[in-house]
Amino acid sequence: MGWSSPVVWGDHVFVTSAINTVEAARPTPRAYVGTDVAPTSATHRWVVFDVDFKTGKIRWQREVGSAVPSQAKHMKNSYASETPTTDGQRVYAYIGAVGLFAFDMNGKPLWSKPMGPFKSRQSWGPAASPIVYKDRVYIVNDNEEQSFIAAYNAVTGDEVWRVTRDEGSNWSTPFVWENELRTEIVTAGSRRVRSYDLAGTLLWEMSGMSSLHIPTPFARNGLLYINSGFRVDPFRPTYAIRVGATGDISLKQGETSNQYIAWFYPTLGSYNPSSLVYGDYYYTLYDTSFLTCNDARTGKEIYGRQRISAESTGFSASPWAYNGKIFAMSEDGDTFVIQPGPEFKVLGKNSLNEMTLATPAVVNGSLIIRTASKLYRVAKKAP
Repeated sequence: MGWSSPVVWGDHVFVTSAINTVEAARPTPRAYVGTDVAPTSATHRWVVFDVDFKTGKIRWQREVGSAVPSQAKHMKNSYASETPTTDGQRVYAYIGAVGLFAFDMNGKPLWSKPMGPFKSRQSWGPAASPIVYKDRVYIVNDNEEQSFIAAYNAVTGDEVWRVTRDEGSNWSTPFVWENELRTEIVTAGSRRVRSYDLAGTLLWEMSGMSSLHIPTPFARNGLLYINSGFRVDPFRPTYAIRVGATGDISLKQGETSNQYIAWFYPTLGSYNPSSLVYGDYYYTLYDTSFLTCNDARTGKEIYGRQRISAESTGFSASPWAYNGKIFAMSEDGDTFVIQPGPEFKVLGKNSLNEMTLATPAVVNGSLIIRTASKLYRVAKKAP
């Protein structure tokens, strides 16, 4: 089991899993609502897999740890929810309960940095993924003991720098923002959004998030988008931020924009899925099966909440788009095809009939989709 997303380089598809050595029931949609899991007494094996892109055969698998998990987890989480990353020379896997590991493309172990586990909020477990940029691997671990962001040499695994963070538990992956002025590492948290330079120096920060944070920031057309939408909070904001911010850029009472915040919407944040910009439009996918559309540059509402499906259990995977269509995959394993633009319309539905929370990889004319027990490659048939 694992809700890490698949990542692809060439003919390599990388996924991570936590293999329970005692047979356990598969999760089902909505079984997790308002519920935590008691600590397990079964040994788990954490494994990195390399799957052949063309055939689906497992090229290699490497165990990075074996133990009885020291903490419980939320039923919606898994013991392998952090997505691996690769630069085409090495693949890097971070398991919050075990540590950070690097392999070459043939599966040879190169280095490892054992660390954790760290106590998480209500024992919900970790989920933030590592990122690789040029010659460094970056991780953010926001927990209940000592939150931090750290950089490691991609070749040797040596820690280059570490910065402590005034944060409790969060589940958002950091984002490398290459913009016209500089490259930034943007981190979103429930207390503050913070952006660091590549040496770990704080560039700017901002308060005004919901009390629990999951979605990952992203950039498009010169703007950085951040949303935070814990469903029980009345304040679930979305921000669009301009290049060049410095210092504390938090909005003052009554403000909807300032020098660096292009626009702000107080109730547009999503709980689990990251949002999407496609063309001129900013789309928010809610885990409650609704989609909204706003102008990506101004934040102006194009249409409010539109129900995708009355039968759907909900959505956790992030939406994606290509070839003039938007796609949203439900926790039931149903992919809905949605018309982009100012008019909402569901064009079709494709079903895999198994639960999934992982966001697919879109590459080389194919979708790589992970469900609770399977990995799929979906592609258009050759003529």
